[in-house]
Amino acid sequence: MSSLSTCLCFDYEAEDAVAFYAAVFGDDCRVGSFTRYGENEIGGAAGSMRTVSFTLFGQPCLAVNGGPHFAFNDSVSFIVHCDTQADIDRLWAALTADGGQPVRCGWLKDKFGLPWQIVPRQLGEWMQDADPARAQRVMQAVLGMVKLDLATLKQVYEQD
Repeated sequence: MSSLSTCLCFDYEAEDAVAFYAAVFGDDCRVGSFTRYGENEIGGAAGSMRTVSFTLFGQPCLAVNGGPHFAFNDSVSFIVHCDTQADIDRLWAALTADGGQPVRCGWLKDKFGLPWQIVPRQLGEWMQDADPARAQRVMQAVLGMVKLDLATLKQVYEQD
């Protein structure tokens, strides 16, 4: 059977990034094995970190020190579905700390430039509601926010 995992290419911060994600996500992030560059190997000094494997919310990932040739962009992001506003607030604060940047509509970039979406778990259901007016109200509310506000979105969704 086939499987899927995510590879994230960092400049030379793979080890720091995985440690950061482990601190932010706690038990939802498990650090696995790593590899180091060998003697005379192109890409890094002998003994320096080449790759770090980890799982994030049960999904396998690989962080690679790929050098300055790679950069994250907004075409791919991780979406974290949160159950409470406290979860949204905590993750938002942690991921935007130390140089991370809020974007809009629940999007942010962490200090390594990796895009994230921190959203209420119900958001997808609300935006796909059978009542197009309801779904549109939610979408308009999202477009007006930076960090998403669960109570406001719920209120907009439930209004008649």
